Amino acid sequence: MSEPLLVVDRVTKRFGGLVAVGDVSLEVQRGEILGLVGPNGAGKTTLFACVVGLLKPTAGRIVFGGRRIDGFSQHAVVRAGVCYCHQIPAPFPDLSVRENVRVGASFGRRAANAHAVVDEVLDRTGLARLASTPARNLSVGNLKLLEVARALATGPELLCLDEVGSGVTPVELERMLQLIRDLNAAGTTILYIEHNMRAIGAVCQRVIVLDFGQKIAEGRPDEIARDPRVIEAYLGAPIQRTA
Repeated sequence: MSEPLLVVDRVTKRFGGLVAVGDVSLEVQRGEILGLVGPNGAGKTTLFACVVGLLKPTAGRIVFGGRRIDGFSQHAVVRAGVCYCHQIPAPFPDLSVRENVRVGASFGRRAANAHAVVDEVLDRTGLARLASTPARNLSVGNLKLLEVARALATGPELLCLDEVGSGVTPVELERMLQLIRDLNAAGTTILYIEHNMRAIGAVCQRVIVLDFGQKIAEGRPDEIARDPRVIEAYLGAPIQRTA
């Protein structure tokens, strides 16, 4: 097997006496979609924040593309090739969809070709028809797509998605899942937090489960669905994997 794209090595994040993430290790292989699940408070988003430069780990290492990035600023992490889609979209509300995507392109790895990048990303995400629409006028589903589009415009090798399928209609969810599949097929590696187990089962090759800041299970979606520790901690029902 080739060298992993991302290595999280015994990462711990403490907030005072609270251990939000405790000695967690995982690897993301190039070209895969890795799911990260767990109940509320399990430490998923905190771990994401450490990976993307929003937080500095208390202990441990994060290595991306063979280079250690823990302690990098978020901007430096983006330039290295990792970008994060926030759980709650936060676009510039008075800017148009195109202008919001242009911001991502301007600060990413393809800034010198930002105009072409914006057009490509709008087409890829299906937002071209809404290019002139102010972000404040978008539906929840389209806001989620805009969050992905802004991240894509930075030119990431690793795209970190935090519940991009939450709060949307079934049709919008399927559109998002198909976009995730298409992005992955085109070469983008994806690390995906999601509470919707059908979504995880539909797109992820592997799943890692956190509980109380600890990794408790790792495997294929069907294996995770049968794991008694996972059922007790979180799922309560099997993941429904679709074709």
